[in-house]
Amino acid sequence: MPDTWVLGIETSCDETSAAVVGDGRVIASSVISSQIAVHRRFGGVVPEVASRQHLDRITFVVDEALKEAGLGFSSISCLAVTVGPGLIGALLVGVAAAKAYSYALKIPLVPVHHLEAHLYANFLAHPELEPPFVCLVVSGGHTSLILLQDHLKYRLLGATRDDAAGEAFDKIARVLGLPYPGGPALEELAAGGDPCAIPFPRAWLEEGSTDFSFSGLKTAVMNYLNRLREEGTSPYLPDVAASFQAAIVDVLVEKTLLAAKKAGVGKVALAGGVASNSTLRRHFEKRAAEEGLDFYFPEKRLCTDNAAMVACAGYYHYLAGHRASLAQEAFAHYPLVPCE
Repeated sequence: MPDTWVLGIETSCDETSAAVVGDGRVIASSVISSQIAVHRRFGGVVPEVASRQHLDRITFVVDEALKEAGLGFSSISCLAVTVGPGLIGALLVGVAAAKAYSYALKIPLVPVHHLEAHLYANFLAHPELEPPFVCLVVSGGHTSLILLQDHLKYRLLGATRDDAAGEAFDKIARVLGLPYPGGPALEELAAGGDPCAIPFPRAWLEEGSTDFSFSGLKTAVMNYLNRLREEGTSPYLPDVAASFQAAIVDVLVEKTLLAAKKAGVGKVALAGGVASNSTLRRHFEKRAAEEGLDFYFPEKRLCTDNAAMVACAGYYHYLAGHRASLAQEAFAHYPLVPCE
């Protein structure tokens, strides 16, 4: 039986989630109320709608998480909540709820960075995993390479200079007429195409760079489609999707392996919503094995936003003595800085 139970709360975008995790490794419960069906008719997340959905669901997911775990608030050692980055209205719902529970029940509260939480999802999937390792956190809003030197001691090795990989997936999915959410729909379409059919560009940037850039790739895909339409030719969409996906996957994988080499570590990990992409996972696994690196990734349910990863990261903040006051704010933009 774990000694320390952490209740995590996550409301950074369009999932309202609460989870109970023991000793930073054991998931006792994980409840997620998804808003995909609500936002699908708009073709994407509407911030105001997301905030109202969070308000409607937050107490329900907390109650369900405790019920599923078979625990009461008296067993909870700490509350952990995502404070940023994300949609500010959505974040405020989670932060306000966490502060209310903390104040009313006299339970310590710790703030968690959203990227840090995604990284820590790997510890839930692989209890044997220990730092140091390099993690690629890749989602709709972020594409970052993070070196975790030890728990809560990390360094940003690279990030996107323009669009996040997930944002590029969503944009091209819309251009191809695919439904929301675009990433999974594009992956499904790409499964029937040839990834070598169209030589879309890879943005390697300057030699030795571990930063990313995907705006040029987006433009190249749209220019290709526009050119075919002007010629009166219909593109074979599975080939477009597969070739576009391959261009992103190649860069994500090779930049991560380069970052690991430069950092001198033998382990790499994957996290974030785009980490659920099967092609990305397979290519990572293959290339990591070729380079003699250990490769870790969470199961797909831990790749998308969830409170279990927040509780996991919160556990280590709790052990380190980090605490949030009732003045804790939420941050739409929240730089990832090393915690010493």
